Amino acid sequence: MSTQSKPPILRVALDLPLPRLFDYTCVDALVDDVGYRVSVPFGRGEKVGVIVAVLDESDQPVDKLKAALAILRDMPRLPADWLAVTEFCARYYQHPLGEVMTLALPPMLRKGKLPRALKDKKKDTDVTVQRPVLHAEQQSACAAIDNAAGEFKAFLLHGITGSGKTEVYLHAIEAVLARGQQALMLVPEIALTPQLEGRVAARFPNAKIVSAHSGLADAARARGFLDALEGRADIVMGTRLSVFTPLPRLGLIVIDEEHDASFKQQEGLRYSARDVAVMRAKQLNIPIVLGSATPSLETYYHAKSRRYGLLELKQRAVADAPPVVRCIDTRREKLQDGLSAAMLAAIEARLARGEQSLIFLNRRGYAPVLACPSCGWVSTCKRCAANMVVHLADKRLRCHHCGFENHIPAGCPDCGNQDIHPFGRGTQRLEETLAQRFPHARVLRVDRDSANSPTKWRALLDAIHADEVDILIGTQMLAKGHDFPKLTLVGAIGADAALFAADFRAPERLFAQLMQVGGRSGRAALPGEVLIQTEYPDHPLYEALMQHDFHRFADSQLEEREQAGFPPYTFQALLRAEAPSIDQSLAFLAQARAAAKALLDDNAQYSEHISLYDPVPMRMFRLMSLERAQLLIESPSRPALQHFLTQWMEALYAQKANRELRWHLDVDPLEF
Repeated sequence: MSTQSKPPILRVALDLPLPRLFDYTCVDALVDDVGYRVSVPFGRGEKVGVIVAVLDESDQPVDKLKAALAILRDMPRLPADWLAVTEFCARYYQHPLGEVMTLALPPMLRKGKLPRALKDKKKDTDVTVQRPVLHAEQQSACAAIDNAAGEFKAFLLHGITGSGKTEVYLHAIEAVLARGQQALMLVPEIALTPQLEGRVAARFPNAKIVSAHSGLADAARARGFLDALEGRADIVMGTRLSVFTPLPRLGLIVIDEEHDASFKQQEGLRYSARDVAVMRAKQLNIPIVLGSATPSLETYYHAKSRRYGLLELKQRAVADAPPVVRCIDTRREKLQDGLSAAMLAAIEARLARGEQSLIFLNRRGYAPVLACPSCGWVSTCKRCAANMVVHLADKRLRCHHCGFENHIPAGCPDCGNQDIHPFGRGTQRLEETLAQRFPHARVLRVDRDSANSPTKWRALLDAIHADEVDILIGTQMLAKGHDFPKLTLVGAIGADAALFAADFRAPERLFAQLMQVGGRSGRAALPGEVLIQTEYPDHPLYEALMQHDFHRFADSQLEEREQAGFPPYTFQALLRAEAPSIDQSLAFLAQARAAAKALLDDNAQYSEHISLYDPVPMRMFRLMSLERAQLLIESPSRPALQHFLTQWMEALYAQKANRELRWHLDVDPLEF
């Protein structure tokens, strides 16, 4: 009597908020089908997942398993290193594997579709490329990176603004392409991608360059992913999502502006693309270059402790000297519409010489708040614990956190007073002030409102480069990576607030912002100047800025963090909860803390390494009508924290769910 052989079992990762995998039978499955996408029935519909294992047995009775609908072999399998990096993210960031894999795939491929193939344009192979001559420090950096080929080595390329970091990247990529390998380059924002892409395309006219970021159409993203996966792409450039691009011959990873907070995802899978990239380089035994004029303190700490190699560029590549930085003491001066006499005189001097000025104010809109001097009413958002910002050009009040907006009232909604007016200063109000003050100057505002599409952003940049602008008003959008040859003055206003913020990372962010935006001035032959309006001109942060002394600032910050027990000397995770009422959020976190305490009591060897804090409302406790609280967990040991979190998450997922409440874990949080 013959026994019927059992069908193979597919273990599949599906896009579901559950920390588990799902088994399906499939009669035509092969052992090497791991990495293919597969269509499976789920509930009353069907889903597309990724095969992570082909097994002979299942934990579930085989007769209870559903049959897979189809293995999608119409594209190459996702390679082992891609599966490994997504599994690492799921494990380290305590996130369901199916959701991680879904995020890492372009939307079209998630749905089981493929883009229409496009013919590649034939490259002109006779193009002669002019390469700038490298100065000695650049040559030394390139040699160190090249010598690390074929081994894992992380480098911090610490170069002052204008020192030619991009040229080092390009030389390193050139060496990688010459060896027949691929290069991956990450940039912090979509806005920087076209500019840098143009420069890379000009240097490598015969290379296939692929863009990878969320601003692309679905078909273009999917085509780029497949070009990389199938080995056709030579260079992949993109934002944080591009860290998941499969590259079979990857030989080098470059992260430009590695300190930038936008490399950390703040929703869903809260991963750091920089940290994942370092892990990926280690996994593949290849070098990675982290470049910045103001490295994150975590990266700087690794370089100081020699975990990372330190490559320094202390001289400027074009301009002879960095811009002169001066503080304008505003304690005893009556400001004219928020601007000091020295700032106005400096702008006037640039106008007379036909040079450009940039006034930096990291607060968009017309004014931070509309207020009534009679009864004290202020324009607060009904959905968030934040103020509605006045946008005078649109005649709207807008919340920059949830997007809710309303018309500007004619009078106070509480007492009817007609004399309500804006308080504080935003970029729109500054634009109005400067246009009135310098009526013959061409004033241009660059922020998220004026550059809210790629087309508008390119038009603004073209106007600046075409010398159609005299005075620029900008937020941090203009602080990174731009070269404006005629820009010789940067004026920073409203920076003091960050000096005394509750967030321990606020000084680090402020120093980086001011150093980066100051570096936009004097990048060509014309000398640059940076003026900072402040009531604290003797503050150590400003003194370090005036000396262009990042090491002095960073060393003092690391000393403070070590004394306080903050990262990089400790490792953190935040459990956050949000619900219609703050009591619900706090009650869930209290339960979670009790579960954590029970785990620690049962594992004495870990309890001494884990610190549990009490649940507290978040600083911005209401967002989009939900009230939020958080619970902090700390440890001086990363392995101890990871071991604890893995067990704790199992306990939390086992709890009965409150449908009104949402929760998530943020490992290595940047925002509190």
